[in-house]
Formats: sequence, C-alpha cells, structure tokens
Amino acid sequence: MKHRYKIFPLSDSAVTIDFGSVIDEAVNTLVSQLFHYCNSQPFIGFQEAVPAYASLTIFYDVVQVRIAYPETPTAYALAENYLKEALNKTISTANISPNRIDIPVIYDGEDLAHVAAHNGLSKEEVIEIHSAATYRVYMMGFLPGFAYLGGMDTRIATPRRASPRTKVPAGSVGIAGQQTGIYPLASPGGWQLIGHTDALLFNISSESPTLLKAGDLVKFVRVE
Repeated sequence: MKHRYKIFPLSDSAVTIDFGSVIDEAVNTLVSQLFHYCNSQPFIGFQEAVPAYASLTIFYDVVQVRIAYPETPTAYALAENYLKEALNKTISTANISPNRIDIPVIYDGEDLAHVAAHNGLSKEEVIEIHSAATYRVYMMGFLPGFAYLGGMDTRIATPRRASPRTKVPAGSVGIAGQQTGIYPLASPGGWQLIGHTDALLFNISSESPTLLKAGDLVKFVRVE
C-alpha cells in the first residue's frame, strides 16, 4: 500500500515526515513502526523521535551529524534520506505486534450521568460500551504520559465541558468528543470524567517513564 507523504524541515535541527491531516489506523500504524525503527536504528546525532496521529518528527544534533557524516552536504539532507530509507524498510518488513495494556477502571466519575443523558443511555450502558472496546494510542501529548486513545464507540461520544475544571485528579478517565483518555497527573482539564484508575501512567524515576506509548492497544477493565 502506497502512502502519500511529504518531508520538510521543522527547524534547523528537526525534520518531519507527514502523511496528511487524517486519523487513520493504517497511517498511525506506519507512524508507530517508523518510531520504533528510529529508536532501534538511530544515526549518529539522532536525539529523539516524536510521533503524532499522522506524522513523525525527528530531532538531531547538527554538529554531531556534520562531524560523523562529512560527505553529506547538510545535516537536513542526511535526516531526510534517513527517513526515506526508514519508510521503505518499514513498509517492506512485517508489522510490529502492538503491546496491549489492560487498565483497571472504577466507573464512578462525576460526569458519568451527564455522558449517559447526553447520549440517551443509562450509566450502565455507558460503562458497558466504554469497557467493551479496544483502544489505540494514536499519540502522546498534553501531559507527560497522556495518551490520546482512538476507537471509542460514537454512541458515547460527548463534547468537552464548557468550563474546564481547575484540577482533575491523576488517574481520572475521561471522554472528549470521540476520544477517551486518562489524566496521568493532576492538572486542569475539560474532559468528561467517567471513572478513575490506580494505574501509574507516569513515573519519572522509571527507566520507561510512561506506561503507554504510541501504537499500544488499551483495554479498560471494569473493577468494583
């Protein structure tokens, strides 16, 4: 399958490969595979890869690149060619099996009744629908460890709150539009809160600080 894309400099030390303004599982899978490739086979001077819904940005040290690859006209040229090669190798190899993480949830959120009323459902129906799906981590952002989860049933889609809360407790499970997610840290936020989890989404002292990563699959498991 061919994917339309463009590669462009994001700054003097960053380059982006972009597949368009889409939320598409196949495209996001490709982005996740590129992300894994970049982390497993970095070039000298590579610093970080940041995946989004339909794009990937890599950051690099220009000085290190120029020293390590003097035959390359510019650091950007090397990064651009690296992304093209990574894309070709990613497409030609087998898909990486995504990690699946089960998240225990107590469905006691103060907006659960509102989500139910907004969609003409009972609270029990909202819980059953929300916990039945398997969600995909399309991208990380907003807060360290915050995963934007796609794949939520449209029957429980609910707009954000008109007035965001000044403090949402860590572990809160919420809905915003057709997405769901978990607040890893206490912070302001406008998502509709339907429950909470004791799972630790962000641990700065851990070798891998975030529980969830782009491309992971998430299943919410109801607990009492």
